[in-house]
Amino acid sequence: MFVRQRLSSEPDRYRGRRRVPTPPRSRYAVVVTSAFIGAGVVAIGAASNLPNAKDVNPEVLQGLKSAQVANQAISDRSTEEKASRSEDRGVAKTNVSADEATADVWLLPLDSYTYSSPFGIRWGQLHAGIDLAAPEGLPYKAVHSGKVIQAGYYGGYGYAVTVQNDDGTQVIYAHSRRVLVKVGEQVKAGQVIGQVGNTGNSYGTHLHLEIHVDGQPVDPIPFLRERGVDIKLQVESIYAGMAAAAS
Repeated sequence: MFVRQRLSSEPDRYRGRRRVPTPPRSRYAVVVTSAFIGAGVVAIGAASNLPNAKDVNPEVLQGLKSAQVANQAISDRSTEEKASRSEDRGVAKTNVSADEATADVWLLPLDSYTYSSPFGIRWGQLHAGIDLAAPEGLPYKAVHSGKVIQAGYYGGYGYAVTVQNDDGTQVIYAHSRRVLVKVGEQVKAGQVIGQVGNTGNSYGTHLHLEIHVDGQPVDPIPFLRERGVDIKLQVESIYAGMAAAAS
């Protein structure tokens, strides 16, 4: 029998070593299966610590149910209130006409003028209104809606127009060149009712504006300012555009 001899120069690959046998595939399966089983046991143990619904205090459950019912009731109520407000706004928009929307509007009597004389004592007598200097023939407008109770020549006022408002106040527009309305006519705020002139006891072309409350003359400056109109600053009510659209 021929036996091959190992040469002295040939390296000994296995000298001093022990071969470790490769484990069978079945051993890996056992390890993996054991890991999954262990994880399942942990999960079951954790689940066993959760409270059982039967073990929870009935009063606590009832409290949670009551809170849920209350929250639902509040939500339903809020929805109903929002719907109601929306319906109210819709009705208001539908029922209010253009005339009603502008009934309380107060405006400037002229588009352009110079504030020339105040309310008060002048030359030893009461100057019962204010004077607004403007070119002759310039149209002037009603500062508020109302009924014309005087139109035409009116003594020292010259040609004048007097409008009685729904609240009983009266506004006199005096020294006109011409009046453009008649007694009994209903006028709106912003409607042209006459032209600036120099008739009656007048010393220059201007519009004399006079306001009476309970039959007594009052200073038009603070009266109109309280209603959104500033004569000195020539600022109209914020509803000026609404009145113009309705006229």
